[in-house]
Amino acid sequence: MVSNEVQRAEVVRVLRNTFGMNLLGLMTSVVPVIFAIFLVEIKSTWYKKMVQILTTLPNFVSWVLVYSFVFMMFSTQTGFVNGVLMDLGWISEPINFLASDSHIWIKMTLLGLWKGLGWGAILYIAAIAGIDQELYEAARVDGAGRFRLMWHVTVPGLMPTYFVLLLLSIAGFISAGFEQFYVFQNAVNAHDIEVLDLYVYNIGIANSSFSYSTAVSILKSLVSVFLLFIANRLSKMVRGESII
Repeated sequence: MVSNEVQRAEVVRVLRNTFGMNLLGLMTSVVPVIFAIFLVEIKSTWYKKMVQILTTLPNFVSWVLVYSFVFMMFSTQTGFVNGVLMDLGWISEPINFLASDSHIWIKMTLLGLWKGLGWGAILYIAAIAGIDQELYEAARVDGAGRFRLMWHVTVPGLMPTYFVLLLLSIAGFISAGFEQFYVFQNAVNAHDIEVLDLYVYNIGIANSSFSYSTAVSILKSLVSVFLLFIANRLSKMVRGESII
């Protein structure tokens, strides 16, 4: 794995893809927090339940069905998005969104965010329900409005839960979603979408290079343990408690 220059370059490439997309995932990890805060603020019970159900359902849909839905929306021949853009005169010919390596990291991050938004917000909604209501009452007595209550009471109450989940995400940083990238990979975007798990599958199962794929898997385990210790150190610095 390290003696061959071509193999070294390939490992560096897939590590770059893995770290890049996971960093984008960590950067968007605050979105479920914001979504949970605003969802709890909705006064209409039936509307709140409907929004929560509609945003949670994609988590239980397989990536194969997600790909089918995306293909239906962005196909160059019958895609809804290309049809609307052409009817509006914004483009002169269909854009092949799927068979393109342009901004592929951002595309995959947004799809992952859409799929896991409602499910990721459930824990934060439960954490909000556990915040002492006397804190809200005391803030209202001091004249705090709705947004000040959110900023000075709800957000601080969510921070312990957020940091624990964030640190656990860092610990599992190297394990990017295999199924998502396997479904969306093609000859055009393979160079930028191939993460470590997908690379191990492609060289181990597809190309029957079992010894080399085993070596790459061991590298993944070593990197995962290293990141776990980093997350544990961050937990001690931020929370004063370790996660292991």
